[in-house]
Amino acid sequence: MVSILDIIGPVMVGPSSSHTAGACRLGLLARNLVGGTPERAVVELHGSFARTGEGHGTDKAIVGGLMGFRPDDDRIRTALEICEREGLDYRFEKTTLGEESEVHPNSVRITVERGDRSAVMIGASLGAGRVLVNEIDGYPVEVHGNHHTIVLVAEDVKGSIARIAGLFAEDGINIATLRLTRKHRGGDAFMVIEVDEQPGEEVREHIRALPWVKWAFRLDKVSA
Repeated sequence: MVSILDIIGPVMVGPSSSHTAGACRLGLLARNLVGGTPERAVVELHGSFARTGEGHGTDKAIVGGLMGFRPDDDRIRTALEICEREGLDYRFEKTTLGEESEVHPNSVRITVERGDRSAVMIGASLGAGRVLVNEIDGYPVEVHGNHHTIVLVAEDVKGSIARIAGLFAEDGINIATLRLTRKHRGGDAFMVIEVDEQPGEEVREHIRALPWVKWAFRLDKVSA
């Protein structure tokens, strides 16, 4: 289905929905992985992002997203100056994430650190402000930022899905979708759980406290 945003694009600070609005949302998602504005970030641009990103404001948009600015926030225009005051130490690099036929041209790998938290995220800006995160810490995912989302890796043990669903129910949070993948029986299970309400940080902590959960991240909704 094509939405009106696919036709007219998102409300944003220009000039490009792919290079600025989408890039900002990728920064927002990476920020979520460490629970706030990172202290350090390495941003590796691929394809069109690497070739034309600076001229289209991709650097400002990603850094703005890392600081929590939404795509329509005028502060994006001066994000590189603001981040110096906010204590965000960033570095941009150009890279190749794979064959052009296999990797979206507007792709980026973002490594973020904050306190004792760190994460590596790979995502792409698909156009009209839409985004797709397809890897977190080396694990394949599919996150579009249209829902509040919990992503986690856990041991494949019986009853784990029911226990995790119960934690959401206890906090009054309704699950919209739940996708689980695993490489083999008894191996690591990867879950992407999209929910209707914004879960608090305590929900993620409750999930992380489960003995069979290896890691869990909370990704807030960034798209309409």
